[in-house]
Amino acid sequence: MPKIKTVRGIENRKVVSQKEWLVARKKLLLNEKKFSKLRDELNLQRRKLPWVKIEKEYVFDGPSGKVTLADLFNGKSQLIVYHFMLGPGWGEGCEHCSFWADHFDSVNIHIGQRDTAFAVVSRAPLKEIDSFKKRMGWQFRWVSSFDSDFNFDFNVSFTPRADQGAQGHLQLRSAGHGH
Repeated sequence: MPKIKTVRGIENRKVVSQKEWLVARKKLLLNEKKFSKLRDELNLQRRKLPWVKIEKEYVFDGPSGKVTLADLFNGKSQLIVYHFMLGPGWGEGCEHCSFWADHFDSVNIHIGQRDTAFAVVSRAPLKEIDSFKKRMGWQFRWVSSFDSDFNFDFNVSFTPRADQGAQGHLQLRSAGHGH
């Protein structure tokens, strides 16, 4: 008999009647609705965070050379920075970040139409980022903060230990000229 591949999360499931399943599904739906309301509230709190004046010049390595944080705004008044967990020497990025990154190229068009630029930042050196990005077939703007304090200053890299990782997503907005 051939071995059946087990998919994480579906092993040892109980099989029940349609009626029992419906009761369980309705119970889950109540929790999903609570979660959605909590997520909406959290998103509102994030949007209401105060802005911070950035006085330090951050320089990143990009495909065309050095770029500053101000350059990442690309003439827009807002910048969304996604902190992709890919540290020096990892070889592969975070599975969660990779899932979301699979969607960045398509939403980037919509974000750009809303006076917003988008950039992905990782601690890995640019050569490692480019290799992984090419393998995954992604086109979005991705820069390296390897020689920068950027991740640490914005509290998305909590220790210098790259193997620990730090999940974080930061939205920066500018008043005026995108600085």
